Amino acid sequence: MFDADTFALLGKGIIESLYMTAVSSLFSYLFGLPLGILLVVSERRGLQPRAKWLQRLNAGLNAVIGFLVNIFRSIPFLILLIMMIPVTRKIVGTTLGPTAVIVPLVIAATPYIARMVESSIKEVDDGMIEAAKSMGASTWQIVCKVLIPEAKPSLINGAAISVTTILSYSALAGATGGGGLGDIAIRYGYYRYETGMMMATVVLLVAIVQLIQVAGTRLAKMTDKRIR
Repeated sequence: MFDADTFALLGKGIIESLYMTAVSSLFSYLFGLPLGILLVVSERRGLQPRAKWLQRLNAGLNAVIGFLVNIFRSIPFLILLIMMIPVTRKIVGTTLGPTAVIVPLVIAATPYIARMVESSIKEVDDGMIEAAKSMGASTWQIVCKVLIPEAKPSLINGAAISVTTILSYSALAGATGGGGLGDIAIRYGYYRYETGMMMATVVLLVAIVQLIQVAGTRLAKMTDKRIR
């Protein structure tokens, strides 16, 4: 069964899975990182401005963002994938293939990443934030000079977890013709009862996850000032 054509098919599946994961992760962080920061800054114990009306605006913004994030996090990816078919068709022009899967992947991963970013930034010591405030730092300066740099190791660990989650979502998208290793596992391993092909895709997915996790863990340790 494992001839040249099979290896070529698996190679194509790996490339498609990595393509979906990389592009989806990039766009998900472009949206999820600012959302996560907004969730921290706008919460009641966050970097509140002095003006009362701005505090009320922050409270409303936090409630709206938190509500939307919780809703989209609650929807199982396969259901979201089907719900997004009309939107995907309008944006990409098709609902099949790796590029089409990127749209629902970004929608599913963005709220997840926002919560991961929020959790990482909340680990920063309050004393450092108060010290920055006492020196007259603005909210933007505190975010860029204190929160993000100090939370960098946790953010990287969270990124590794998020990317592997997106990879698992991309494999699930194979059920609707999304391509990648998940599509191969379903078309050959499930429909054609080729157990060897199914196991091969599982092994490859596990290997990719391990590589991403190991790379993320090592990079996080390199940026962690506490262990130097």
